[in-house]
Order: sequence, then C-alpha cells, then structure tokens
Amino acid sequence: MTTEKPLAGKVAVVTGAGRGIGKAIALGFAAAGASVGCGARTAVELTQTVGDIEAAGGRALAVVGDVAEETAVFQLINQTAAAFGGLDILVINAGMSPAKTAVADSNPADWQRTLEVNLLGAYHCTRAAIPHLQARGGGKIITVGSGLGHRGLAGGSAYAVSKAGLWMFTRVLAQELWPDNISVNELIPGPVDTAMTSTGPSNPDSVASISGEWMKQPKDVVPLALFLATQPTIGPTAQSFSLMRRDWA
Repeated sequence: MTTEKPLAGKVAVVTGAGRGIGKAIALGFAAAGASVGCGARTAVELTQTVGDIEAAGGRALAVVGDVAEETAVFQLINQTAAAFGGLDILVINAGMSPAKTAVADSNPADWQRTLEVNLLGAYHCTRAAIPHLQARGGGKIITVGSGLGHRGLAGGSAYAVSKAGLWMFTRVLAQELWPDNISVNELIPGPVDTAMTSTGPSNPDSVASISGEWMKQPKDVVPLALFLATQPTIGPTAQSFSLMRRDWA
C-alpha cells in the first residue's frame, strides 16, 4: 500500500473554508500533502479549520475576508503564495443562497448580494490567482457549482442565475487559460448536509426531497475535488463533474 501524498509540494487556496464543503476540501487537500490558504468571512471558523489541519501535521494559513471584495481576495491569494512559495490549485467554493422566493416577491438587495458572492467573487478569485498559476507553468481551478445552474428552479432565481453564470465563466476561463496549462472545471456536489444547504423548504439548493437523491456529508465531496486537483496537465478542462445520482430536469 502506497503512502505517497498526491498533492505533496502543492499549494492550494480554498474559499469558504470555515465550514461545510470548503472546510472538508481544505482538510482533504492538506491530508493529501498540500499547503492550504483558507479564506472565509468568520475568523473563529477559519481558526478552527487551520487548527485542525495543523494538528494533523499539515500546513495552512487563515485569511479572513469577503470574496465579494476585490482587495480581500487579493490578500488571500497573495498572502498564501508568499507564505508557501506559489500557488497551484484554486477552489472557488464560497457561496450563498437566499431564501426561496419568486422573482415578483424577491428582494433586489438579496439578488445583488448573491451575484456578488457567487459570481463576482469567482471573478475576483481568478483574477488574483492567474498570475501565480502562470508563474508555476500551470495549475487547476475548481469552481463549485450547482445543478440549479444547469436546470433552474422556480423560486431560486438569484442562486440559479449566479450558478449558471459561474458555469459559463468556467467554460470561458478554460478556453482562455488552456495555453497556460491551467485547467478549469466545475464540481457539482448535489445536496450536501451543511448550514447553507439545509433541507428546509426555503433553501433553493435543497433537492433532498427528490426520491432517490443522495444527501451527502461534506467529506463525501472531497474525493471528486482530489480527482480534479490531480488530473494531468493535458487532462479535462471546461467540464462539469457531478455527484448527483441523475440529472433532474
């Protein structure tokens, strides 16, 4: 049995790393040998994530900030690269989901904030990361999308539109960065038992009520994230990888 760590020597940034899917990926990447820059808005949660990584013998850095703010994102990326000597992997995971509401009854401020976090935040992250990835001669960008970005859902317009935009952003970015050996792929977790994707009726990303769908724990997403992070340079790009059992049209 091999004990080799597939991400040994790599440096990753994971946004939304304070809890849920982001924390699980940060822990999983660290266990696989990567040094991890952890970004989130809540200092207490980030401190716990980094503490867990270090307690297991890994290396991590906590940088508190909002992905919707360009300055905060550049701090996360640049501080991580400075601390660990570069950047190889970016996981764009931070996101939000407002309560399920019809467009006619929706709050414009909620709509705007959702787009700022889920879509503009991804834009800020990639702009900050690209020069560092190029300096390494290549790398991986993983966007955490949603099935709702492909099929939509009544009452979930802001979230679905933001994730649809993220999927298109993933494809365009992959085309632009192909000459730089940087792959860009979307990871769709499907329903995961987290604070954001609760099973309550107000959450537009909750599809646990669909018969036969797989309600996952955050750790169940890690193997697919590791798969994408360890693909060869000539491997897949501009692709969407889903953990849902089927395409619920």
